[in-house]
Amino acid sequence: MRLQSRRALQASERLNQGKHPLDDLILQTLLPTSHDLGGFKVHRTLPHKERTTIGPFIFFDQMGPAHLPEGGGIDVRSHPHINLATVTYLFAGAIDHRDSLGTFRTIEPGAVNLMTAGRGISHSERSPTALRPAGPELSGIQTWLALPSAKEEMDPAFEHVPKADLPVVEGSGATARVVMGSLWGATSPVTCHSETIYADIHLLAGGSMPIDPEADERALYVAEGEASLDGLTLAPQSLYVLRPGISATLRSNRGAHVMLCGGAPLDGPRHVWWNFVSSRRERLREARQDWKAGRFPLPPDDRDEFIPLPEVPKTVSYP
Repeated sequence: MRLQSRRALQASERLNQGKHPLDDLILQTLLPTSHDLGGFKVHRTLPHKERTTIGPFIFFDQMGPAHLPEGGGIDVRSHPHINLATVTYLFAGAIDHRDSLGTFRTIEPGAVNLMTAGRGISHSERSPTALRPAGPELSGIQTWLALPSAKEEMDPAFEHVPKADLPVVEGSGATARVVMGSLWGATSPVTCHSETIYADIHLLAGGSMPIDPEADERALYVAEGEASLDGLTLAPQSLYVLRPGISATLRSNRGAHVMLCGGAPLDGPRHVWWNFVSSRRERLREARQDWKAGRFPLPPDDRDEFIPLPEVPKTVSYP
């Protein structure tokens, strides 16, 4: 109670000094680029022309929510990655993951798929066959984490952590699942290649959750519903980069689903071309040549189809 009173006093002081709360709370607001992929939308807020990374997060996509047509589903053919780790986290539905290590794993809501590309990996993502007749649901977040420069060429790896193994923290009319890193005194078992925080926050009507300075770089993303930060309304599908060191309270009058992400700043700039991320531009050229020449291994049980190298990719970022 004293914590909330102190924050209310700080907000009042800011207003009395003639400052807008936005100036003190939010460093940047990153608006999404939205794409209709036929049956569902994807909202992308990273990489962004105004900012490439937040901690190790270099790619942030919200998929759906959508109910796909009967008999349909998603079929993301085999494609490559280097020098990054992908994190798939679903709110609804299921996805079959296959990769060139021979992994097969179905991910369901609340679990984590962490695929570390390192020196190179390929994978496919498809709706499970059993869910297609009724029309599968699809809703979730997929992110990429840039690896530290010393680990960019590490051996590729895959890790699945079930929902039951992720810690859940209670707030005031709120719950938060710690997806990666340490938050609110709880630590996720998911591997972190660098300092990372990532949480899935559910606010009931009238609920609240403290947002403390657990990392140097942090951002909030309202996936669904309505939320505010110390009285500042947060628009859905926008990534709000918080000012370093601030403490604030996340609230919702009608209920919301909010993601918190961030971590320590990267150890240098990162370049992005299509599905490739690296600290070295020449490494991207090598990866393009390797995929085009068929030198990447393919998933052993999904090697008949693959995505060809694009002439002009949608995702390009050179710092």
